[in-house]
Amino acid sequence: MRKIVAGLSVSLDGVTESPPGWMMLNHEADEVIRASIAESDAVLLGRNTYADFARRWPGQGGSSPMAAFLNNTPKYVVSSTLTEVRWSGSRLLGTDVAAELNALKRKRGKNIHIPGSPRLVRSLLPAGLLDELNLLIHPIVLGSGARLFSEVSSRADLELIASRTFGNGVLSVTYRPKH
Repeated sequence: MRKIVAGLSVSLDGVTESPPGWMMLNHEADEVIRASIAESDAVLLGRNTYADFARRWPGQGGSSPMAAFLNNTPKYVVSSTLTEVRWSGSRLLGTDVAAELNALKRKRGKNIHIPGSPRLVRSLLPAGLLDELNLLIHPIVLGSGARLFSEVSSRADLELIASRTFGNGVLSVTYRPKH
Protein backbone atom coordinates (compact mmCIF):
# COMPACT_ATOMS: atom_id res chain seq x y z
CA MET A 1 0.00 0.00 0.00
CA ARG A 2 1.22 3.49 -0.84
CA LYS A 3 2.08 5.95 1.90
CA ILE A 4 1.23 9.63 2.21
CA VAL A 5 4.49 11.32 3.20
CA ALA A 6 4.77 15.00 4.12
CA GLY A 7 8.02 16.93 3.85
CA LEU A 8 8.36 20.35 5.46
CA SER A 9 10.99 22.75 6.68
CA VAL A 10 10.33 24.13 10.15
CA SER A 11 12.10 26.56 12.48
CA LEU A 12 12.79 25.74 16.13
CA ASP A 13 9.66 27.68 17.09
CA GLY A 14 7.51 25.67 14.66
CA VAL A 15 7.25 28.19 11.82
CA THR A 16 6.82 26.66 8.37
CA GLU A 17 5.77 29.73 6.39
CA SER A 18 7.61 33.01 6.82
CA PRO A 19 9.26 35.57 4.56
CA PRO A 20 11.76 33.92 2.16
CA GLY A 21 15.39 33.35 3.00
CA TRP A 22 15.19 31.69 6.42
CA MET A 23 15.78 28.08 5.36
CA MET A 24 19.34 26.78 5.62
CA LEU A 25 19.35 24.35 2.71
CA ASN A 26 22.56 22.70 1.58
CA HIS A 27 23.68 19.59 -0.32
CA GLU A 28 22.64 17.37 2.61
CA ALA A 29 19.10 18.78 2.55
CA ASP A 30 19.07 18.38 -1.24
CA GLU A 31 19.95 14.68 -0.79
CA VAL A 32 17.04 14.17 1.61
CA ILE A 33 14.61 15.99 -0.69
CA ARG A 34 15.82 14.08 -3.78
CA ALA A 35 15.46 10.75 -1.97
CA SER A 36 11.92 11.63 -0.93
CA ILE A 37 10.81 12.59 -4.43
CA ALA A 38 12.54 9.50 -5.89
CA GLU A 39 10.29 7.38 -3.66
CA SER A 40 7.13 9.22 -4.84
CA ASP A 41 5.02 9.16 -7.98
CA ALA A 42 2.23 11.53 -6.94
CA VAL A 43 1.94 14.90 -5.20
CA LEU A 44 -0.74 16.03 -2.76
CA LEU A 45 -1.21 19.77 -2.27
CA GLY A 46 -3.43 22.03 -0.23
CA ARG A 47 -5.00 25.07 -1.89
CA ASN A 48 -2.43 27.65 -0.80
CA THR A 49 0.59 25.54 -1.70
CA TYR A 50 -1.04 24.60 -5.01
CA ALA A 51 -1.61 28.28 -5.87
CA ASP A 52 1.98 29.17 -4.96
CA PHE A 53 3.51 26.21 -6.80
CA ALA A 54 1.27 26.64 -9.89
CA ARG A 55 2.62 30.19 -10.25
CA ARG A 56 6.26 29.31 -9.59
CA TRP A 57 7.14 25.85 -10.91
CA PRO A 58 5.67 25.49 -14.44
CA GLY A 59 8.11 28.11 -15.78
CA GLN A 60 11.11 26.33 -14.26
CA GLY A 61 11.15 23.55 -16.85
CA GLY A 62 13.61 20.80 -16.01
CA SER A 63 16.13 23.18 -14.44
CA SER A 64 16.04 21.35 -11.10
CA PRO A 65 15.02 17.89 -9.91
CA MET A 66 12.16 19.42 -7.90
CA ALA A 67 10.87 21.36 -10.93
CA ALA A 68 11.00 18.25 -13.10
CA PHE A 69 9.26 16.20 -10.41
CA LEU A 70 6.48 18.73 -9.79
CA ASN A 71 5.86 19.46 -13.46
CA ASN A 72 5.80 15.80 -14.57
CA THR A 73 4.07 14.08 -11.66
CA PRO A 74 0.31 13.74 -11.11
CA LYS A 75 -0.87 16.33 -8.60
CA TYR A 76 -3.93 15.98 -6.38
CA VAL A 77 -5.30 19.18 -4.86
CA VAL A 78 -7.39 19.41 -1.69
CA SER A 79 -9.57 22.53 -1.59
CA SER A 80 -13.07 23.48 -0.58
CA THR A 81 -12.94 26.74 -2.57
CA LEU A 82 -11.24 25.98 -5.89
CA THR A 83 -13.50 24.90 -8.74
CA GLU A 84 -10.74 24.08 -11.23
CA VAL A 85 -6.99 23.51 -11.40
CA ARG A 86 -5.04 24.39 -14.53
CA TRP A 87 -1.50 23.27 -13.84
CA SER A 88 -0.79 20.33 -16.14
CA GLY A 89 -1.32 16.98 -14.45
CA SER A 90 -3.39 18.44 -11.60
CA ARG A 91 -6.70 17.05 -10.38
CA LEU A 92 -9.00 18.59 -7.81
CA LEU A 93 -10.19 16.05 -5.24
CA GLY A 94 -13.89 15.92 -4.44
CA THR A 95 -15.69 16.54 -1.18
CA ASP A 96 -14.94 13.12 0.35
CA VAL A 97 -11.19 13.67 0.59
CA ALA A 98 -10.62 10.80 3.02
CA ALA A 99 -12.26 8.26 0.70
CA GLU A 100 -10.33 9.55 -2.32
CA LEU A 101 -7.02 9.50 -0.45
CA ASN A 102 -7.66 5.98 0.83
CA ALA A 103 -8.43 4.90 -2.75
CA LEU A 104 -5.19 6.52 -3.97
CA LYS A 105 -3.25 4.75 -1.21
CA ARG A 106 -4.68 1.39 -2.31
CA LYS A 107 -3.54 1.87 -5.92
CA ARG A 108 -0.22 0.42 -6.99
CA GLY A 109 2.60 2.88 -6.99
CA LYS A 110 5.14 4.77 -4.97
CA ASN A 111 4.52 7.21 -2.14
CA ILE A 112 2.26 10.26 -2.37
CA HIS A 113 4.43 13.27 -1.48
CA ILE A 114 3.18 16.41 0.28
CA PRO A 115 5.71 19.23 -0.19
CA GLY A 116 4.72 21.81 2.41
CA SER A 117 0.96 22.33 2.77
CA PRO A 118 1.01 22.67 6.57
CA ARG A 119 -2.76 23.16 6.85
CA LEU A 120 -3.33 19.95 4.89
CA VAL A 121 -0.81 18.08 7.06
CA ARG A 122 -2.64 19.30 10.19
CA SER A 123 -5.91 17.89 8.86
CA LEU A 124 -4.50 14.54 7.69
CA LEU A 125 -2.71 13.69 10.94
CA PRO A 126 -5.78 13.37 13.23
CA ALA A 127 -7.72 11.70 10.40
CA GLY A 128 -5.15 8.88 10.33
CA LEU A 129 -4.25 9.59 6.70
CA LEU A 130 -0.65 10.77 7.16
CA ASP A 131 1.84 7.89 7.16
CA GLU A 132 5.14 9.75 7.57
CA LEU A 133 6.23 13.24 8.52
CA ASN A 134 9.69 14.32 7.30
CA LEU A 135 10.89 17.53 8.90
CA LEU A 136 13.98 19.60 8.22
CA ILE A 137 14.34 21.45 11.53
CA HIS A 138 16.38 24.62 11.04
CA PRO A 139 18.37 26.10 13.97
CA ILE A 140 16.61 29.44 13.89
CA VAL A 141 13.83 31.09 15.89
CA LEU A 142 11.68 33.24 13.60
CA GLY A 143 9.18 34.60 16.12
CA SER A 144 6.38 35.01 13.59
CA GLY A 145 4.87 33.19 10.67
CA ALA A 146 2.49 30.28 10.14
CA ARG A 147 3.26 27.42 12.51
CA LEU A 148 2.95 23.76 11.59
CA PHE A 149 0.82 22.69 14.55
CA SER A 150 -0.76 25.98 15.59
CA GLU A 151 -4.35 24.77 15.30
CA VAL A 152 -4.14 21.20 16.55
CA SER A 153 -6.91 20.29 18.97
CA SER A 154 -6.06 16.67 19.75
CA ARG A 155 -3.00 14.72 20.78
CA ALA A 156 -1.00 12.84 18.16
CA ASP A 157 1.73 10.43 19.24
CA LEU A 158 4.59 9.99 16.79
CA GLU A 159 7.41 7.45 16.57
CA LEU A 160 10.87 8.60 15.46
CA ILE A 161 12.03 6.30 12.66
CA ALA A 162 15.07 8.22 11.36
CA SER A 163 17.20 11.21 12.22
CA ARG A 164 20.29 12.88 10.84
CA THR A 165 22.21 16.03 11.73
CA PHE A 166 23.63 18.13 8.89
CA GLY A 167 26.88 20.05 9.07
CA ASN A 168 24.98 23.36 9.19
CA GLY A 169 22.98 22.31 12.26
CA VAL A 170 19.77 21.35 10.44
CA LEU A 171 18.13 18.19 11.75
CA SER A 172 16.38 15.82 9.36
CA VAL A 173 13.82 13.75 11.25
CA THR A 174 11.22 11.27 10.09
CA TYR A 175 8.25 10.42 12.26
CA ARG A 176 5.51 7.82 11.83
CA PRO A 177 2.17 8.52 13.49
CA LYS A 178 1.07 5.89 16.00
CA HIS A 179 -2.46 5.29 14.72
